[in-house]
Amino acid sequence: MYTPKAFAVDDLKALHAQMQGITLATLVTMTPNGLLATHLPLLLDEDAGPWGTLLGHVSRANAQWRESASDVEALAIFTGPDAYVSPSWYPAKKQGGRVVPTWNYVAIHAYGPIAFFEDPERLRSVVTRLTEKHERSRPVPWRVSDAPVEYVEAQLKAIVGFSLPIRRLEGKHKLNQNRSLEDMQGVVEGLLALGGEKNLETVRLMEQAAAARRAKEG
Repeated sequence: MYTPKAFAVDDLKALHAQMQGITLATLVTMTPNGLLATHLPLLLDEDAGPWGTLLGHVSRANAQWRESASDVEALAIFTGPDAYVSPSWYPAKKQGGRVVPTWNYVAIHAYGPIAFFEDPERLRSVVTRLTEKHERSRPVPWRVSDAPVEYVEAQLKAIVGFSLPIRRLEGKHKLNQNRSLEDMQGVVEGLLALGGEKNLETVRLMEQAAAARRAKEG
C-alpha cells in the first residue's frame, strides 16, 4: 500500500483495535485465473503470532478456497471511515487558491500465508466466535446453539474455514496531516457541518491526529 510517512501508522495495539472494530473486510488471493476477492467478516486472534492471526470462512461454492495459490501471500483489507474533502474548507484557499480536493480515509492491509480447513469442530469454533462477536451487543444475543443441531451441522458442511497468520501489517490514516493545523481545523468544521456517521468518525480521528501533532510540536 502506498503510504507517505505522514500517513503511516505502525502502532500494533492501535491497528489491532481498529481491525477489531471493522465489521467487514476483503480477502484477496491469487488464483490461476488472477486475483479473487471475497467480502467477509473476520476474527482477529491478537495473541497468535507476532502480528496476530486472522480467521474466517467462505462458502464451499466459492472457488477461492480451492484455487488460491499456497505459495503467494494473501491480503486482507480493512477499511475504516472515509470522507470527501472540499478545497473550499482550507483557509489556505484564500492564499492563492493552490488547493485541490482530496479524500480522507483509514485503511489497514494484513498479508500472510493462507491455509484453508474443513474440520467441523474447528469450523464450529470460528462460527461460534464470529456470532458471539456480532451478537454480544444485542439485548438477547442469538447463539449457534439456538438452531437445531442437524441444521448447524448441515450449514458447517457448506463452508470452508481459513487461517491467515499475519506476516506484514500496514496501517494508513490519511487525515490531512500533510497540511497546516489551520487547514485541518477547516476540514473538521466542514465535515461537522455536513454531519453523518462516517464524517463524524473521520472528524474524531482528525482531532486525535491534530492533538498528537500539537503535543509533538510543543
